[in-house]
Order: sequence, then structure tokens, then C-alpha cells
Amino acid sequence: MGKKEIPLSPIAIEVVRRIDALFEIERSINGKSVEERLQVRQTLSRPLAEDLQVYMREQLAKLSRGRDLIEAFNYILKRWASFTLFLEDGRVCLSNNAAERGLRGIALGRKSWLFCGSDRGERRAASMYSLIVTAKMNGVDPQA
Repeated sequence: MGKKEIPLSPIAIEVVRRIDALFEIERSINGKSVEERLQVRQTLSRPLAEDLQVYMREQLAKLSRGRDLIEAFNYILKRWASFTLFLEDGRVCLSNNAAERGLRGIALGRKSWLFCGSDRGERRAASMYSLIVTAKMNGVDPQA
């Protein structure tokens, strides 16, 4: 038997469309100066983000309890200041993909590093991984 298909929520589709519009703006300013990024975000992204917040609050008032969307909307609305920090600072990214990529190697190797020999060994390993990832993120070859 085939997998039961879950119908897509038009509300969820609309939220994804709105968030994608924010990412489209980010793609258009990738590589620009901090000042340019901030100016474009203030002009183009801020109104979209504000409209998104209003839309989600309106939908929350209409949705019945127990829906997954309620949980998702409450999650982002409780973290709204963190989500919209990119609107206040041209250095901040809309997503945390760079940080996630930096930690990916650690997550993948977790089983290999499980037995560092001691608590002290674990702290040393954590310090080294942090130093290596920070160096890579700043364009420094950690092996050099």
C-alpha cells in the first residue's frame, strides 16, 4: 500500500511563500556591503516581515486548538526578536545555515568522539573543534 498523502495547508503554503520572498531579497544582496544590506532590508524586507507577523497572528486566532501550525507559529512568534535581528544589523544572516554547516562535522563524528578517554579529553576535543571551525569560518586554514 502507498503512503497516505497529507493535504498541504494553504496557510502553511502562504507562510512559506512569504518567507521565501525574504530569502529572495537576501539572495539579491548577497556579497553587498553591510550598509547596503541593511538599507535594502529596511526598505524591502521589514514590511514583508511585519506583514508575515500580522498574518500569523491573524491565522492563530482562526485556527482550532491542537493544530501543528499553532505550535509552529507560536515557536516563531516567541522568538520574533531573534528572527528579525537581520533587519537591524547588516552583518546578521537571515538563516543560521553557516553555523549549521560548521557543526555538521561534529554531529557526524559524534560516535567516533564519544570515547575521548576522559572528561578532560572531551573538553580538549571540544575546544579543538571549536577552534578549527572558527578558523575555517574566518578563512584561516587550521592546518597551516
